Amino acid sequence: MSDKKAKIKEASLKKELGLFDLFCIASGAMISSGLFILPGLAYAKTGPAVIVAYFIASILVIPAMLSKAELATAMPKAGGTYFYIDRSMGPALGTVGGFAAWFSLAFKSAFALLGIGAFTLLLNPGFTEIQIKLIAVVFCIIFTIINLVGVKHTGKTQIILVVGLLSLLAFYIVAGVFHVQLTNFTPFAPASIGSIFATAGFVFISYGGLTKVCSVAEECKNPGRILPLGMFLSWAVVSLLYTMVIFVTIGLVEPNQLQNSLTPISLGAGVFMGEIGVVIMAIAAILAFVSTANAGLLAASRNPMAMGKDDLLPRFFAKVSKYKTPSFSIIFTSVFMIFVILFLDIEGLVKTASTMKLLLFMFVTISVIIMRESKIRHYQPKFRSPLYPWVHIAGIIGYGFILFEMGITPLLAIGIFIVFGLSWYLAYARPKIKREYALLHVIERITGIESTGYLMDEELREILIERDDVTEKRFEEMIKKCLILDLEKMLSPDEFTKLLAHKLAEEIDVDEEELYKSFMKREKDSNIVVYPGIAILSLIIKGRNKFDVILVRSKKGIIFSDNIPPVHAFFVIVSSSDEQSFYFHSLMWIVQISEDIDFEERWLNAKNRKELRNIILSSWEKLKITQNFL
Repeated sequence: MSDKKAKIKEASLKKELGLFDLFCIASGAMISSGLFILPGLAYAKTGPAVIVAYFIASILVIPAMLSKAELATAMPKAGGTYFYIDRSMGPALGTVGGFAAWFSLAFKSAFALLGIGAFTLLLNPGFTEIQIKLIAVVFCIIFTIINLVGVKHTGKTQIILVVGLLSLLAFYIVAGVFHVQLTNFTPFAPASIGSIFATAGFVFISYGGLTKVCSVAEECKNPGRILPLGMFLSWAVVSLLYTMVIFVTIGLVEPNQLQNSLTPISLGAGVFMGEIGVVIMAIAAILAFVSTANAGLLAASRNPMAMGKDDLLPRFFAKVSKYKTPSFSIIFTSVFMIFVILFLDIEGLVKTASTMKLLLFMFVTISVIIMRESKIRHYQPKFRSPLYPWVHIAGIIGYGFILFEMGITPLLAIGIFIVFGLSWYLAYARPKIKREYALLHVIERITGIESTGYLMDEELREILIERDDVTEKRFEEMIKKCLILDLEKMLSPDEFTKLLAHKLAEEIDVDEEELYKSFMKREKDSNIVVYPGIAILSLIIKGRNKFDVILVRSKKGIIFSDNIPPVHAFFVIVSSSDEQSFYFHSLMWIVQISEDIDFEERWLNAKNRKELRNIILSSWEKLKITQNFL
């Protein structure tokens, strides 16, 4: 293996995150200001119907959740949302998407920091608005220093935090529901239906953290399964939690106290638990804010870093300090957050953050449609969002409708933002970038005019190799352990196929009869013979995480038909569809190994199974040397 490949391998992330880890990451990213501060502000707009607004927001996040799960399992790369938009719609919209992702995360983190300041009101009700903001600024500086030094956060810390939060909120629901006053829900919807949809847009940021978990797709044990499952479980649990907590809070707190309150859950706890309840829920809220603000600053600073690497921003945004952190990007993001904290009111901050998040989700949903319709061969997500394209079209329409219902200000903000992003791209980035993207392939398919090469397909191929652990080492270990059949007597094709099916059924736990039928069907294809006397029998089967190779020598040869010469060397490869990338590369490597001029002669003259295996391994070593030399 070359030095370059070795370095890439050393730098790769460990696949250690399981389903529960992903659930905690996604849930922890959602449970913060959206639950502990927003309900009071949202209640002032719609009354008790705020419950419906939260429900609508939770439904609207589904298309984006499914879309990001698909894109993350196809392209688990740094930059996340920015990378998906850039590679699907091009660097112009990638610039807009990168700025939108950066702004939305920075706004959400600033909102969490203001939450910390707001809860200090419980300690000192005399704090003014500017004092609350200054407290938020102090915490922003603290988190900036932490991120610059690069303190590592373990998964256990996040698990403990989220389990603690869920336990406290579950206790709040169970204990508080017995004290709910149903009269507090009358009238249920004092404002118009339009205001409910507008409020759904206002609180949409509450679910914004759900898809942040896609940024750790590279570290999942089995991202194709547990990433979408973890996101769905988190969405279901947190959506139910939001609904129940808000229901209990409305039923506990007097309407005139609840509207515009910055500490609604603590007010509710105070009704049936007194001061101790206020303190407990305040501690829970501050823990949630700390987690969200710190992680948000970390994630937000990575967007300009990724854009710097792609030359959409100056290169110094991508520079890494001695602590292995993007110092300039962190400081720049922190300064921007401090500006937002000092000069925007909370409602304006929330509206802007939700607007950016809706725009991003719309872009991400469109990205899936473009990637699918591009028909690029190496776009192979391990999870495909269901009901394509109807759920995606519904999501795009829904996001557009909510943005429209939020009023003219969010629409103007989006317009200004898009103009700024495109202007930056045209003035700064366009002369430096020549990159292929999926939309060009869609246009090529529609017009029939060829205008693309294989650059996008090649980039996705390299991503698949990294994603699926398609390594030379894995192939070598497979050859060292695989089953070898050394057949002394001549077998008919049917007898040979039954033997293969029986052996493989034991090795990878599949149905023997079904495997036999699939082999018989495949053997009718004369293309299984790659060279005279050498054949490769490959098969994609049902199931997950199934892959095996069998090496076969038949000294007297197996005759499949009068048109095909006797086969003495047989390579059998069986794979489930989720191992497709490794399957294709293994197939390619075996074909190259069998190209040796004297391969068949050495194969027939080998004394035993050990020598047969060594023939493959020695040919593999020669092939590796040739590949690394080239």
